[in-house]
Amino acid sequence: MKSFDLVIIAMFVALMSVAANITVLFPFLVIAGIPLTFQPFIAVLAGAVLGSKRGALAMLVYTVVGLFGAPVFAQLQGGPGILVRPTFGFILSFIVVAFVVGKIIEKSREPGVATYVLAGFAGLAFNYLIGTNWVYGAYVLGFDAPEQFTYGIVWLGMLPLFVKDILFTIAAGVVAHNLPESVKRPVIGKSMASQRAPIDS
Repeated sequence: MKSFDLVIIAMFVALMSVAANITVLFPFLVIAGIPLTFQPFIAVLAGAVLGSKRGALAMLVYTVVGLFGAPVFAQLQGGPGILVRPTFGFILSFIVVAFVVGKIIEKSREPGVATYVLAGFAGLAFNYLIGTNWVYGAYVLGFDAPEQFTYGIVWLGMLPLFVKDILFTIAAGVVAHNLPESVKRPVIGKSMASQRAPIDS
């Protein structure tokens, strides 16, 4: 990996840390015990800017750094204890989100803004599928579930977060599409090389 890649991966790890802790400044952004963060926005942006492999790597590094104790998770949490929390599934899902978003854009020959946004929605779908099912499983298997706790209630509780993330996913797609090509080099480099291959041969 080039120094450019290492720097921008580290930058996205830092951005995830900041996005996770918006609730430190605004405590009212905790809904049903789940912190309302801007992490899905950054995860989508990571995949769109860094590509599938580097984007997923950035999210993996973020997760590992947090598990080793750095207070980078929501509400300045860190350490292996986060593994047993109901929201850990969302943290894991960010790795998948970045990979899926990056892969869809890489597979597109000439990705426009619609491709970036649709890729973001695909990643967001994995974010909620993994995270919400993890929350449900955690309460059923290891936590004292509230009365009348059902699978549908869990998804209903995600609705305020989902509305926010739809808007920010659109924003992430538009922002990523309009970034300079030099910043998106990890993503476009492969496609540009493939386009030059027939000429070189």
